[in-house]
Amino acid sequence: MTAKAWNCAWPIERMFTFTRPSQERIDALIQASRGLVPPTPRILFADGSQSEREHAAGFDHDVSSSRLGSGDAVFAAAKAAFTRWVQFNLGWARVANPSASIAAAAVVAVEVHSLGLWSVNLSRIVDVIDRPHRFGFVYSTTGFHVEQGEERFLLTMNSRTGEVRYGLEAYSRPRSFFARFGYPVTRSFQHRFARDSHARMLNEMTQLSMSSSKLVP
Repeated sequence: MTAKAWNCAWPIERMFTFTRPSQERIDALIQASRGLVPPTPRILFADGSQSEREHAAGFDHDVSSSRLGSGDAVFAAAKAAFTRWVQFNLGWARVANPSASIAAAAVVAVEVHSLGLWSVNLSRIVDVIDRPHRFGFVYSTTGFHVEQGEERFLLTMNSRTGEVRYGLEAYSRPRSFFARFGYPVTRSFQHRFARDSHARMLNEMTQLSMSSSKLVP
């Protein structure tokens, strides 16, 4: 399958398959998505702000946060984990192009396996922040995604207490027939992703703290 074959209008329901997509197919999707304009108006920004409320009308809003530990070493380790896409490595989900950088315009392909079906959902990074006590990015869904919206992945360190936190915030709404038809299931998977992503990052920090006296949760 070549990238050219994916340049036509994509019937979104066909994103779900009973077999795992080949890397060739995933690469073709990524190539085809590079010229697509994200269909979602800008809502979230990496600095923690968001646009006017009317831009978010009709979208579900989810916010979650977890404590990863404290101190510069924990923050640095969490940043390193982000760049390896650890927050997506959940067993049932993963970033299928892990060599992608956290950089503006980078395409992130998230492979999901659930309910016996496989799908690959592509988003484009639209905003990045990298400051001494704040690191993260916002990505916006492309046409090759079952949902429409934006999501922010943000690490922060409190300059006074040293506490390091991982924050997730998303605005989303269904864009495919399957997502609309099975909306309660879709929402449950969104919540599952948030729970599992927080747990995965905390586990990563715990494992590092056990192997290094420099990390003190």
